[in-house]
Amino acid sequence: MKLLNEDDIDFISVGASFLSSGGGGDPYIGKKLVIQEIEKNGPIKLASIDEFSQNDLVVAIGGIGSPAIIIEKIPNGEEAEDAFLLMEHYLNKKISAIYPIEIGGINSLLPLAAASRVGLPVVDVDTMGRAFPEYHMTTLSIGGISASPFIVIDSMKNSCIIHTKNNLMAEKIARDSCNEMGGAAFLSAYPVTCQMLKKSAILGTLTLSWEIGKKIEMITNVNGSVVDAVLCMLNGFLLCTAKIINVDRAILGGFISGIVYLEGIGEYKNKHFKVHFKNEYLLIEEDNNVLCSTPDSIILLDEDRGIPILSERLKYGMHVNAIAIPSNEKWRTKSGIDIVGPKCFGYDIDYQPVENLRREK
Repeated sequence: MKLLNEDDIDFISVGASFLSSGGGGDPYIGKKLVIQEIEKNGPIKLASIDEFSQNDLVVAIGGIGSPAIIIEKIPNGEEAEDAFLLMEHYLNKKISAIYPIEIGGINSLLPLAAASRVGLPVVDVDTMGRAFPEYHMTTLSIGGISASPFIVIDSMKNSCIIHTKNNLMAEKIARDSCNEMGGAAFLSAYPVTCQMLKKSAILGTLTLSWEIGKKIEMITNVNGSVVDAVLCMLNGFLLCTAKIINVDRAILGGFISGIVYLEGIGEYKNKHFKVHFKNEYLLIEEDNNVLCSTPDSIILLDEDRGIPILSERLKYGMHVNAIAIPSNEKWRTKSGIDIVGPKCFGYDIDYQPVENLRREK
């Protein structure tokens, strides 16, 4: 078991932003919440799944709603704790630990703050290996594990407890509830045993975030290349270096959706690219030729500052490096593609692994 201090939270926050594919909410807000809890309660316990008994019960904690609205309705930390306590009360069972539903942005950090408040460890896993816009899009869904009961609660302690036959319906009802709560709320879902979590989750992702954050700090301290470091650590591919020439963006159904248009610079001059997003970046094209698609991750890295850019913060004139990261193998199965492949988002293409697409160029 590792004890996380404020420096560790900095590393996790930075690392998770590289894994989030442009979504997951602002990690800065989550970092502030966690550091606030550490100042009050001391270091947070991060535990491997193997440190628990097979039958120990654990639960996912996170935020739900538009990242842009969460920035305006900044949480105070009580909301995630309330979601946890309501789940424990409803199940009438002792919960042994908390885990992140996704590794990216604020949702990699809210579980740490909640765990600190209730005095429990955080399990070093998540259920996406990145961020996705909808909460049925988990590796637990691949394994047939139910998200129910799925609890949604807001800062005014309005709440609903959702039971459904499938996880897609749980997502739909939770999203509608969130929109009625002002477009941003908090969740507790996927209560599972550690045996189930070990089989179906993606292991070690908080530690991976820490390692990325630590590496980025070392690289920037010596004025090294963040792009090269990320490509090396995550087996990634540089797709282009470009300037943002237009952002077509709107909030639709509680999601930040749209297309960002890029014009190549340097060796990519006279080339044009489009990145489609729904909270997260989902597809990048060059002149209608697919370069990378979900479930593989796309990072738009600010060329000047070397940090990932959230989809809600894209602006005309920014210079970016577009990077593709291969997804976890669980997502590349037929069951995984059926949940998060390009056709699930309305793109009429078949998924091809990014390394295969790069080989064809």
